[in-house]
Amino acid sequence: MGSIGPWQIVLIIAVLLLLFGGKKIPELMKGLGKGMKEFKDATKEEENNDSTKN
Repeated sequence: MGSIGPWQIVLIIAVLLLLFGGKKIPELMKGLGKGMKEFKDATKEEENNDSTKN
């Protein structure tokens, strides 16, 4: 298995458009971005709590 090439990315995007439609994808990406931001904030908060305990 190699790395993902441009044709594979095009195929994945086409499948996503067929499954979710053009209007749902921005909503899904917005939710994914919020989730990633919350995860990063939580891990930074946990690191700060660990460093202040030492």
